[in-house]
Amino acid sequence: MEWIERLNKAMNYIEEHIAEEIDYGQLAKIACCSTYHFQRMFGYMAGVSLSEYVRRRRMSLAAVELQGSDEKIIDIALKYGYSSPTAFNRAFQGVQGIAPSAVRKGGTPLKSFPPLSFKITIKGVEEMNYRIEEKEAFRIIGVSGSMSKDIEENFAVVPGMWQKAAMDGTVQKLAAMMDGSPMGLLGVSACYDEEDWKYFIAVASSHPVEGTSFEEFTVPAATWAIFAGSGTNRSIQELEQRIVTEWLPSSGYEYGSAPDIEVYLNPDPANAQFEVWIPVVKK
Repeated sequence: MEWIERLNKAMNYIEEHIAEEIDYGQLAKIACCSTYHFQRMFGYMAGVSLSEYVRRRRMSLAAVELQGSDEKIIDIALKYGYSSPTAFNRAFQGVQGIAPSAVRKGGTPLKSFPPLSFKITIKGVEEMNYRIEEKEAFRIIGVSGSMSKDIEENFAVVPGMWQKAAMDGTVQKLAAMMDGSPMGLLGVSACYDEEDWKYFIAVASSHPVEGTSFEEFTVPAATWAIFAGSGTNRSIQELEQRIVTEWLPSSGYEYGSAPDIEVYLNPDPANAQFEVWIPVVKK
């Protein structure tokens, strides 16, 4: 219950600062996790990204002000963080489907997006196979790509990295250098608040990186909740969503300070065998 209460306190923070720039780092502190994990958790639980939720709330409130006040459209735009009428018009139409000026004419249907609140819902119809494992720090080698600290902007980045790695031979080269645990091709989200965010396609390996196009990274020692799954890329996303919405709230654990890891145990993309590693600490 404490975990859900912290999420709802974060939602209250958004409402209190809705006309300001929302500090994602402060939201994460309220929820007692990293900025990256907060955004992932929010997206899976709310069914919409954090940035899109904030945008919908602002445009919902802006619509009320357009209807019920004589305030200039540019002033309302500035209030909600848009420095130009064009940017505000684009955002408003993206949410409401009409231009801000059309609201002033009256009789126009509008969309309202109330503030979110979270509660625990008991599910658990399907079993979830997992184990808790403590692991010392381990070295990985591979290729990395920079990630935005707004997760929504990364949705096209990671699939593009995997496609390129498969086509240019990177996956095959890494597979040949794999000699450590976990044994499999790894997708590692190294997203620490105090550092630039990176995503690695890598393997656990003791091979040197000198003379190669690869770089190394050390995954810190941590306790992991490890979930087994199979299927397509969508299957792994569905498993990650179930971990956050079904397992984590009642598990007695919360997010720890380490990367999320996807371990691909076989090369068949149509029927992959995989594991999802979530860093956890006891509450």
